[in-house]
Amino acid sequence: MTPAARPIVRFAPSPTGKLHIGNLRPAILNWLFAKKHGGTFILRFDDTDLERSKEEHVAAAREDLQWLGLTWDREERQSLRSARYGEIAAQLKASGHLYPCYEAEDELDRRRKRQLARGLPPTYDRASLRLTAAQRSALEAEGRKPYWRFRLKNTDRTDSFDPVPTLVTWPDLVRGDQSVDVGSLSDPVLIRADGSCLYTFTTVVDDWDFGITHIIRGEDHVTNTAVQIQIFEALGAPLPQFAHHSLLVGGDGQALSKRLGSLSLAGMRADGIEPLALACHAALVGTSDAIEIYPSLQALSATFDVSKLSRAPGRFDLDDLFGLNAKLLHTMPFDAVAPRLEHLGVGGGAPFWMAVRSNIRIVADSKMWWDIVAAPSLPVIENAAFCASAAAILPPEPWDAATWDQWTTAVKASTGLKGRALFHPLRLALTGRDAGPELKTLLPLIGRKRALGRLSGETT
Repeated sequence: MTPAARPIVRFAPSPTGKLHIGNLRPAILNWLFAKKHGGTFILRFDDTDLERSKEEHVAAAREDLQWLGLTWDREERQSLRSARYGEIAAQLKASGHLYPCYEAEDELDRRRKRQLARGLPPTYDRASLRLTAAQRSALEAEGRKPYWRFRLKNTDRTDSFDPVPTLVTWPDLVRGDQSVDVGSLSDPVLIRADGSCLYTFTTVVDDWDFGITHIIRGEDHVTNTAVQIQIFEALGAPLPQFAHHSLLVGGDGQALSKRLGSLSLAGMRADGIEPLALACHAALVGTSDAIEIYPSLQALSATFDVSKLSRAPGRFDLDDLFGLNAKLLHTMPFDAVAPRLEHLGVGGGAPFWMAVRSNIRIVADSKMWWDIVAAPSLPVIENAAFCASAAAILPPEPWDAATWDQWTTAVKASTGLKGRALFHPLRLALTGRDAGPELKTLLPLIGRKRALGRLSGETT
C-alpha cells in the first residue's frame, strides 16, 4: 500500500472484565493487518459504561497485550470524549436523525408482548415519532426525560413512519457481498435518558474521527454494521471497509460464549502458555493456513491476508493450544528461558534444558525433571537382579553423551537382554518414569553416585 493508503485499524475492548480468547482474535487480526501494510493500530477502550468499567481491567488489558507483543501506536478512551459525542448528537438531533422517546421500559415490554401475541415482530412502533410538540412538552412537564433513537432510513416516503423492506449492502472482505434488511429492525437507541451514549453511536463517531479505514471484527456485529452504515451516511462521513470474521467454537463444536470467562488471557498465561504460541493459534485458527509456530509476530504478519479467513467457525481446543505450546518449547533456546528456569529453582544450565525441552508442554514441567535429576527420587525396580548386574558395570566418571550407549552395550553383552527388556528397567530405576527425555542426556546430569543408589533401590 502507498503511504496515503496505509490502513488505520482499532481494537476496542470494553474494560468490564478480563480479556479472553474471544477478544484476542480481533486484536491479533487487526494488529497483523496493520503491520502487514505499514498501518496504524489503535487501542481504544470502550469505557462509557461507568458502572461496569474498571481501571483494573484497563491495566490488565494493557498488560495482556504487551505480554503478547501486540504494541499499539496510540490509545484512546471513550470516557474522555463525552463532549465530542454531545456535539455530534446535537448535529443529528438538528437534522432530524435523532428523535426523543419517552416510554418507560415496562411500557415497551408490554408493547413487545402484544406484538408477539399478534404474530408480529417485536420492533419499536415509532410511537414517539408521532407525538406533537405539545405532547412532548406535556410529557417532559410530567418529569419524563427523553431517550433518543436514530431514525433508520427504511420508509418509502419522508412523511411515512411505517418501515418497508430496505436493504443496506456492503462488500465484506471476509463474507463477500452482504445485505441486511433494516426495514425489519427497531430504530436503535443511541442516547439513554441519563445522557450516556451507547456503543452503536460512539463507535461510529470514533471511527470517523480517528480515520479508521478497516473494521475487522466478529460476525456477531453484522447487523450492527447495517445500522452504523446509515449513521455514517447521516453524518456525511466516509465509510470504512468491513471484514467480519467467524466466531470461535470449542473442540466439541459448541459455542464458546458461555466458557470465555474461563479462557482469559491472564489465566492461560498463568497456566504456562507462551505468548507466541497463543498469538499463532489465535491468528491461524479459522483460516486456510495450518496452525503452526512462526518465528515471530513479524513473520506471522508477513503471511497474513484477510482473504484467508474462513466463514466457518474457528475451532478452539485447549489441548491443541498446549500441543502448539510444546512445539514452541521444543525449539526454544536456553537463553530465552534461563530467567524463568532460575525462578523455578531449576539448575543444570543449557545441557539440562536441551535434554528435557522435547518432553514438556510448559516451562514449569521442567521442574519435575530437574527434581528427578537432582533431588532424592524413589526408583521403581522392575528387575532387581538385572539392576544389580547393570550397577556392577556402571563406568567411572567423567560422563558425557556417549556414556549411556557404552554402558548399555556392556549391560547387553553381560545379561543377554535387549530392546525393552534392557532399557525399560534402567529407565524406571533411574527416573521412576516409563518415558521421558533421552537417557544419554539425563545420565550425566544424574551422576554416578545417584545412579548407583537408584539401581540398588535407594531413594537418592
